[in-house]
Amino acid sequence: MPITNATVFMPSVLTFIGIPGLETIQCWIGIPFCAMYIIALAGNSLLLIIIKTEPSLHEPMYIFLAMLGATDIALSTIIVPKMLGIFWFHLPEIYFDVCLFQMWIVHTFQGIESGVLLAMALDRYVAICYPLRHATIFTRQLVTHIAVGVTLRPAILVIPCLLLIKCRLKFYRTKLISHTYCEHMALLKLATEDVSINKFYGLLGAFIVGGLDFILISLSYVQIFITVFHLPQKEAHLKAFNTCVPHICVFFQFYLLAFFSFFTHRSGSYIPSYIHITLSNLYLLVPPFLNPLVYGVKTKHIRDKVVKMFCSKDQA
Repeated sequence: MPITNATVFMPSVLTFIGIPGLETIQCWIGIPFCAMYIIALAGNSLLLIIIKTEPSLHEPMYIFLAMLGATDIALSTIIVPKMLGIFWFHLPEIYFDVCLFQMWIVHTFQGIESGVLLAMALDRYVAICYPLRHATIFTRQLVTHIAVGVTLRPAILVIPCLLLIKCRLKFYRTKLISHTYCEHMALLKLATEDVSINKFYGLLGAFIVGGLDFILISLSYVQIFITVFHLPQKEAHLKAFNTCVPHICVFFQFYLLAFFSFFTHRSGSYIPSYIHITLSNLYLLVPPFLNPLVYGVKTKHIRDKVVKMFCSKDQA
């Protein structure tokens, strides 16, 4: 693309617009986002405390749940304070290198969350389909290896995205980002140069992490349902199904928002920008907000510990 006088060479500072088209009401939009963030922090922190302090919950399923809670806290904390700074305190600037770092953190934790959901699905698959072998398969050593794997996989895969932007893209048409946080496609839209390689690697990384995880999780739950429906007793049906309900709820709400956000970003000419920016924010805020509520209500062991914790405080 030809370089014009308006082209910016390697800007040191970028400026967030926020939600394009809704600038006049962003101060009000920040209120529900802030409330969701506070609830997410409180709910996930309580979840971590309960799992850490209760020895009976030191099992693979609850260890993965603790990882999910820690990921949710980190993911929401990396975007919400800056978002509220844009909405409420008119602090839209961010250094370019800090923006790249935020992009790496956001996409890494998105990948970690997807990997943890896969680990939870496989744990339920083994627990229901091969109950006698669950303890020997999901050992503490395997859980540790899974935790390291789901962390390193996205962390390493996202690094080339940063390098491709930093090393290949030198000229930008503007310093203004139509977003509330640094996201891969939002940065690519600023560049005046050819970004086809960047887009291809972004799609490849998204498929390796999110796409494969989605396929494997879906296959795991299909096999679980097949096994459950072949159980002879109705009580066994109900018990096995109830253990999967919170996982399925979290799985659907995470990937549903992920697919909406992913495809709206790549169909920008057909969908108003304020819709896909809002969806991108909800994609990162709704799972941390809902996950502790879903697991707190639907998981009996956690629900009982929460009730016991607050009842003991009332009695004291």
